[in-house]
This record gives sequence, structure tokens and C-alpha cells, in this order.
Amino acid sequence: MTTSTATPKITIIGAGGFVFPFRLVGDLLSFPALRGARLCLMDIDADRLDRVAGAARDLVAHHGFDVDVASTTDRREALDGVDFVIITFQVGGVEAYRHDVEIPRRYGVDQTVGDTVGPGGVFRFLRSVPAYAAIAADARELCPDAQFINYANPMAMATAYLNAQGLRTVGLCHSVQGTTRMLARTLGVPYEEVSYRCAGINHQAWILEYRRGAEDLYPRLRETMLAKHLPGRAAEGLAVDDGDHSGAAEEASTYEGGNEQVRTTIMDSFGYFQTESSHHASEYLPYFRKSPDLVLSYIPQRWDYYEICAAHDEPGDIDEQLARLKEDLAPSVEYGASIVNSMVTGVPSVVYGNVPNAGALITNLPADACVEVPCLVDGGGVQPTAQGELPPQLAALNRTNVNTQTLAVRAALTGDVEHVHHAVALDPLTSAQCTLTQIRAMTDELLEAHAASLQPELRPAN
Repeated sequence: MTTSTATPKITIIGAGGFVFPFRLVGDLLSFPALRGARLCLMDIDADRLDRVAGAARDLVAHHGFDVDVASTTDRREALDGVDFVIITFQVGGVEAYRHDVEIPRRYGVDQTVGDTVGPGGVFRFLRSVPAYAAIAADARELCPDAQFINYANPMAMATAYLNAQGLRTVGLCHSVQGTTRMLARTLGVPYEEVSYRCAGINHQAWILEYRRGAEDLYPRLRETMLAKHLPGRAAEGLAVDDGDHSGAAEEASTYEGGNEQVRTTIMDSFGYFQTESSHHASEYLPYFRKSPDLVLSYIPQRWDYYEICAAHDEPGDIDEQLARLKEDLAPSVEYGASIVNSMVTGVPSVVYGNVPNAGALITNLPADACVEVPCLVDGGGVQPTAQGELPPQLAALNRTNVNTQTLAVRAALTGDVEHVHHAVALDPLTSAQCTLTQIRAMTDELLEAHAASLQPELRPAN
């Protein structure tokens, strides 16, 4: 699908969120072709919605654009006749998130974020399913040809479910673009001179090629990262191979210059650098968070995303962003607005998107996986590109996370609560920390804590 109209209707669902939805508004307005768009901001929290909508109208007026900014708490109104739908919400907010991290910690499962896999990722997804299902039911009636852009975590589960509901959905993250920029800074190479190729799954994708013209930059990256983060290994010379690898470093700015023992260790063991920070990466595998002492040995400075969210200064964040965008209306590294622009104008762009592995985009990952691959975007829409096989060790690492993701989606699609237990039990960190009896008890606690938000089939019997 493409929309050739000069006035596309773009809806952001979850527009009352912290600062991210407003940053997306700035991104959209940074493209001249979208300055005649109809922008609809939707959220169920009217007060938070009004704050973002007011800032958006202020920004539009400041720059003198002819953009109609509407706001509504009515989902059907927001979806009626829309061309693009951007999803940014988290069901339950910080209070629900608290259960995702605190209940597993009582069982020894310490998630630094808990939004991608693990008990936290599974339940962040499951409590969002009724909202996704309601959106899908309305969209099939009111905007069946709309392009959906999902920013909500857990990215793979949410995007897979939305596609299974018949919505053409691409999931977007900033790990790839943030990582490749950090990599260029690490090596002192101008980013505009870099080319790269990446594939895998969200938060566990792999930089397969990283080059500056004809130069393979990976050997320099390996030498630099080993010397900085694993100096013993670098001195031994044990991490040198045939050079047919590539690497990536840090996400945009969160841990700039921080400790990268986790990802450097993963690279040293499996040959490639992954696209999510060491804090996050430590949650997705069984090796790094077996005890508090081990966590500190890999990550000396604790970073707790739940605590960050609980302490957010939302009005201050919005005001700061508004002032910045009034001064310089430049796009961020996010892909969402560039997708809209390319589909409206036909001017091509390349993004890294999360899409169903239909047609075996990555041939050694399951067909029901949601994979992160390069996508061409133009007037024909979002077109994922086939990447063939991943190196077998990388596909094997991805499959350990895919197992949890696909079982959680299966639980949502079938209403089988046993698949919730299966999904949590197969999480690598959880299975390294807990017995099956403990995992079942923890999962039952989480089902009880989130019962009011779950689809009826998954609610515990009273």
C-alpha cells in the first residue's frame, strides 16, 4: 500500500507517553512532505494527552506549518480512515511494570529492564493483548489498508501478534542505528562513510558487515573492544580469527563510554557483536546474571529501567524537547517518520524493521519468528529483504529467545495458559536461575498480579 495523498492521516496511539511520542511528532514535521498532514493523537489518559497535544500545536504554530493536530480519547475516531498508525503505549504503566520486575526478583530472576523476553517481557506483552485485539478489530473495519508502525515492547511479540491479527505491521527500534553510530565513534570513523548489514531478532541482532569503503572495520573493532573491556583476552591473542566477522557497539547514548564486558564476551565467544547494550544483553542469555556478585563483575554500575521510569519528570521532559525542536526541527535517529515520508513521496529509504519471518527472510530461524532485517521503503510500502542464513551459532542464540517469544504469542492467539508457563520456563535467564516448580509458582503469581489486564482465557480461576 502507498498513500499518494498530500494530506495523509497519521495517528499515534499512546500519544500521552513520556517524551517519545512527542519526539515522533517532531520527526514527522521535519519532513516537508508531511507538513500538510492530519495528525491525530490518541490516549486513554486525557491529562497526559492534553499535555502532548498542546506541545504539538505549539510546535506547529511556532514553525508556521499547516498541520491539523487533533486529539482524542476515542480509539475508533483515531482509526477512522487513517493511513498510518503508530503504536507507542504500555498497558498498565509503571505500576504494572513494577510487578514485572519485583515478582521475578523474589525468585532470583533479576531483570535490568524486563521488557523483551523473560517473565517481564512475556507479561508486558500479555497484558497488552486485549488492547491490541481491540485496535485490530476496529482497524479491520475502519482502516484496513493502513500501515502500522509498532514501537511498543516487547517488540517481537507485539509485532508478531499484530501481524497475526491481519494488520500490516513493522516494528521499529533504535538499537541498530544507535549501535552503528557508537561503533563509528569507537573507531573514529565518520558515520556517513560507513556501510553495514545487520540481521537477527530485536535486541539480539548481529552486525554481519561493517565497512568503510573497501575496508573491513571489524578487525579494528575487535582489537579495540578486547583491549578496553577484556584486556586479558586481548593479551592472550585468543580472540583473533580469520576476520570474517563484524561488530557493533553501543545503543544511542544511554551508556556512552560505559562498560561493555557482556557484549565483548559474547563477541569473543560467538564471533559477532550484538545490537543491544550490555545491560540489556545480560538478560537474554544465561551466563551473566547468575548471582549479584557475578552481575557486578560484568556490570559494575547498576542500571534499573523501572527505577528510571518511576522517577521520570514528564512535564520537564516535554518542555525540554519542545524548546529544542523549536530551535532545530531536525529528525532523530528513529525510522518511523522516514517510513511515512517514503510511502507518501515514493522517495526510497532503508530501515531496519521487525517483520514476520514469512518467506524465510532468515532461513535458519523459525517461520513464526519475528525477525529484524533491512527493509526497503518506497511508494510500494515496507519491503523486507531476505538475508539467507545467519552464522549457525548466532541463529542458535536467537532461537533461545524466539522460543519464549513464539510461545507467548501462541498463548495469546489460542488462550492456552499452559503456553504462558512454557514461554517463561524456556527463557534462558529464568531457566538458569529457577527450577520448574519455582517457575510455575512465579508465573502463577504474575498471572494473578496482572489478572485484570489479561484476556479472559488467561485469568486465574477464582
